[in-house]
Amino acid sequence: MKMTTSANARHKHRAGAVIRSLKVESFRGRRVLVTGGTGFVGIHLGRALHMLGAKVTLFDKGAPLEDYDPEIKVVQGDIRDREVIEELCNGVDCVFHIASYGMSGREMLRGSDFIESVNVGGTENVIEACVKCNVPRLVYTSTHNVVFAGQDIENGDETLPLLPLSAHKDDYSRTKSMAEQLALKSHGRETSNGSKLHVCVIRPVAIYGAGEQRHFPRIVKNMEQGLVCVKIGGPQILVPWVHVDNLVNGHILAAEGLSPHRDHVAGGEVYFIADKEPVNQFEFLRPLITGLGYTYPYFSVPVWFMYIFALVSEWLHAFLKPVINFQPLMTRTELFQVAVMHYFKIDKARDQLGYEPVDRDVLDMVQYFVERGHRKKPSSLGVWILSFLVAMAFVMLLMSLLPTVG
Repeated sequence: MKMTTSANARHKHRAGAVIRSLKVESFRGRRVLVTGGTGFVGIHLGRALHMLGAKVTLFDKGAPLEDYDPEIKVVQGDIRDREVIEELCNGVDCVFHIASYGMSGREMLRGSDFIESVNVGGTENVIEACVKCNVPRLVYTSTHNVVFAGQDIENGDETLPLLPLSAHKDDYSRTKSMAEQLALKSHGRETSNGSKLHVCVIRPVAIYGAGEQRHFPRIVKNMEQGLVCVKIGGPQILVPWVHVDNLVNGHILAAEGLSPHRDHVAGGEVYFIADKEPVNQFEFLRPLITGLGYTYPYFSVPVWFMYIFALVSEWLHAFLKPVINFQPLMTRTELFQVAVMHYFKIDKARDQLGYEPVDRDVLDMVQYFVERGHRKKPSSLGVWILSFLVAMAFVMLLMSLLPTVG
């Protein structure tokens, strides 16, 4: 009898075939450390490095989101604890620094001092530990937000200047920009034994794949609450996504580019990592929406309309946080990611690293959510009426924020 495999099992099998085809030579038998290693990207990267023969340690504050090989070591702790980071860096050949805080949702609205202590202070700890412990390679995971804060970008590349820190609408983007600059400045630093630390920076775009925990559980929850009833902006708006398989491959190839047999070609460099082509956000999500049994929205609202709503949501969160720390439907930064034209070339990663994104889609994510009971259930008339009333109240709230004439 043919067995039905889960979305995660099929993903691991498919990703393994791609990873083993990579032409990399610098990991077998080497010790590597992945900070933020038990999150979605970290656990996938850790499994891939193990497949390539590395001795992997995953470091994070929480337990792993998914299963992993028992030969992979998992250590729980705080990235702000330098002594722990130094201990973990002893004898390590390559560090992948992914750990961060404040990317999305209510995390974005936490105090700026805390976010900075993790994103900037944690990066300082990793850099100093690499220098003290003679780690030769460090790959820092940044974000495309260091150059994007709501302005149109078409075919952007690595020559785009970093935005002024004051231009960012959220502390995550601001502090990731600060940390990226720290990482690049550390390239070429002399370590305690007189060798050199080689550093490069990866700038991912929005990440997807079965098991992703930041964006898609919220999207599905919004579907279940009847909140994915309109599109934002027009069909001409294109945005970038990257499947976790491609992002993992980009990290591995970047680290390979820091190795001596590649003449440290990636040293001091920055790379955008994305899928082959940008997509319209809602067309990209169409298979997920319809695959879970929901109606694809056809009515569009203008971006400025939703900007007012996102701004009010942030104000309400700030006002009510002492009483209830609710999850905002959308922040301004999240709105920009969805509804403002921006995408980036991956030519530099292709030319220097040999990066070639594989074709992926959201169908595994459909199965992932179906397996967890998220397919739409038949609605009663009462539920339909309630959803209609909620939608009308939402529209009336936004209308009330419009300026009056006369």
